[in-house]
Order: sequence, then C-alpha cells, then structure tokens
Amino acid sequence: MLLAAGRGQRMRPLTDHTPNPLLNVQGQALMQWPMEALLAGGFPRLVVNTAWLGEQIATFCAGWQQRHPGTEIAISDEGQDFGYALETAGGISRAMPLLGDVFWALAGDVYMPDFVFSQASVDRFVASGMLAHLWLVPNPAHNPNGDFGLTAQGLVLDQAPDQHTFSTVGLYRRALFEAPWCGMVPGNPQGTAEPLAPLLRKVMAAGLVSGELYTGAWTDVGTPERLRELE
Repeated sequence: MLLAAGRGQRMRPLTDHTPNPLLNVQGQALMQWPMEALLAGGFPRLVVNTAWLGEQIATFCAGWQQRHPGTEIAISDEGQDFGYALETAGGISRAMPLLGDVFWALAGDVYMPDFVFSQASVDRFVASGMLAHLWLVPNPAHNPNGDFGLTAQGLVLDQAPDQHTFSTVGLYRRALFEAPWCGMVPGNPQGTAEPLAPLLRKVMAAGLVSGELYTGAWTDVGTPERLRELE
C-alpha cells in the first residue's frame, strides 16, 4: 500500500496544485520510485489511497499501469468517500478489503531509491509471528530525537537509549488492524482518521514489532528545501 492522501501542508505552495507524491524528484514522480522498486521486487499489485488532488494521482497510476503490463493498482479514494484524508492507520484500515493478510505499506513522499522490496523479507516476517516489521533510519536533522528504539535482537521499542527514525516502510499483518489491537471497524466504514504511531506503540509494548536499521539513501521530502537539496 502506497500512502498518498495527505495535503502536504509543509510543501506549499508546491502542493497547492500538485500532490506531494507527484512532485518530480531526480527525473520522475516521487511516488514512482517505490512503485518501480516494488515491481522489481516481485510485487505487482498496489493499493494507493488518495484525498487531496486525488484525481491527479489516479490518472498517474492509470498511466503507469498501462505502461507496465501485468500490474494492478486499486485506488482507495478517501476524499471521494469522506471528503478528507484518514491518516495512516485510518487509511490502511479503510483499504483492508483490498489488501492481503500480509502487505507492505509506505509513504508516497519518501525518497529511498536503493531500497529493495524482497520476497525474502516477507517470508522472514511471516515466519516471525510478529504483527509488524519496520525499517528505521539514522535520525535526520529535522528529527534529531528519533521515533523508536531497536534492540540487538531486532525488537522495536517505544523508548530506548538510542532512538532511530521510522522510514515509513513496513510490513504488516491484517491482524494488527483488527481487534483486540485496533479499535476501528475493519474497512473503516465510519471514516475514522487515526495515526499509526499509537497503534504501533501498543503492539510494541506486547513485544510484537520487529525491525532493522536501513542506512541507504533516504529523504522525507516534506519541505521545498529538502526537495531542492535532492535536485
């Protein structure tokens, strides 16, 4: 699942007329980088959620799918359904009918050109019994305190002496977004907007979130300044 529903407030005025995932980075739309990487890893089925300027993203996805025979893209249009974006947990819950029992999820406005989406990672995650597996990165200047800790055994913690930043890339089980962990009705028919971090912290407390540190190129393209640096 590629998360592409946000307003991109920090990227204004660039996002007043172009959604953040469609801004050009190194020669192609920002969201195209993970789309190509997922396909290269053997994952041709994508779900993309939209809200702000969602018709532009849907048009882009239709064109990309046409250029890549054998791919399949489903759009979860939160803007059409509710008039607003549902945040990360709410958006994933809404898209549940379109997702499998295990799935990747990541933000459409993060630049990770060398990240490899592999079946081996999925297989390890399935065998682990965990509910989520997160890729963390060294803390950038705009997030010096990090988000989560990581033990030597590969468990992700809410707090630890050394904190890292969540890259937004993760593997998840459907069960994470169902009772008893998640309070939303599966499919989120009521349109609840909920962030992902509180849900992850609840599951971390039960020791059911694993992770690893990724040290390749990574940029959260959240401001015009960071976009200019990449260009």
